[in-house]
Amino acid sequence: MLVLGIESSCDETAAAVVEDGRIVRSDTVWSQVAVHQAYGGVVPEIASRAHVVNVVPVLEAAIAEAGITLDELGGIAVTRGPGLVGALLVGVQAAKAIAYARGLPLVGVNHLEGHLCAVFLDTPRVPAFPHLALLVSGGHSEIVIARDFGRYELLGSTRDDAAGEAFDKVGKMLGLGYPAGPVVDQLAQTGDPNAVKLPRPMRGKGLDFSFSGMKTAVATHLQRNGLPVGQALADLCASFQASVVEQLVSKTMLALEAEGLQQLVVAGGVACNRGLRERLEREANARGFELFVPPPKRCTDNAAMIACAGHHRLARGERADLALNATATLPL
Repeated sequence: MLVLGIESSCDETAAAVVEDGRIVRSDTVWSQVAVHQAYGGVVPEIASRAHVVNVVPVLEAAIAEAGITLDELGGIAVTRGPGLVGALLVGVQAAKAIAYARGLPLVGVNHLEGHLCAVFLDTPRVPAFPHLALLVSGGHSEIVIARDFGRYELLGSTRDDAAGEAFDKVGKMLGLGYPAGPVVDQLAQTGDPNAVKLPRPMRGKGLDFSFSGMKTAVATHLQRNGLPVGQALADLCASFQASVVEQLVSKTMLALEAEGLQQLVVAGGVACNRGLRERLEREANARGFELFVPPPKRCTDNAAMIACAGHHRLARGERADLALNATATLPL
């Protein structure tokens, strides 16, 4: 079955065609990063208007790249939440219009479930159910058990900032532009992770995360020492990244041990972070669990992951009608 996926939860307008929930026939993404750089972050109203302008060209490009017509589709999957409600509405309305005009089955997908499904795309090596998943992005940091497609159990989540949000906010303090997370990661590669003493919050306090204290610690360091340059900047980035990675990895290891699971999926934009990937690879080699991390282009927001999640919902007989609506907050 060919499923058209549509994703517009934040600042990427994306459409993709996926076959049988595994084979990506097309994957088109129009990023708004350049649009929002002048503001130092995503401006919701501007994001929504950019989606309106770009959704049709992106859809046309995805269909053309897949080499099909709309009549060959078996269904449509669209992100219904969580995200910026104005941005989500553009994708939802486009999906409903196509479904109505072509008489196609429609299903709404949770954006977070999409990230968890990205690991199943275009690869023969996939995790079995149940498995543990670490979902880390600009808006979410969660540890969940994936028991099957559409069946998830939340074990822990952030109590304040998400990991990706903390990276971007610290990068903004350091004058690294937007989005700053990848720049912090790049600078950290040549820095000393022990150069600046930063807190390791939430030790011994279950499986929840907290990142706001790290952000405050960096701000205090800057007040006392000024804005770093050169090696000092790299050292601060490395120290901050090590603090975030330590918390993410230590909590994830606790969850693997507590639940007796041997497979770990890492998903979301922060899964692109080299420090996190390298630390988890070392832990996997040392502890003997299997690690599954999608390639970077599948970690960031895309529509192929939405089509994958939608495929399994459609296969279970789920259907949405034209009352389908966007939801800014939508638990997994």
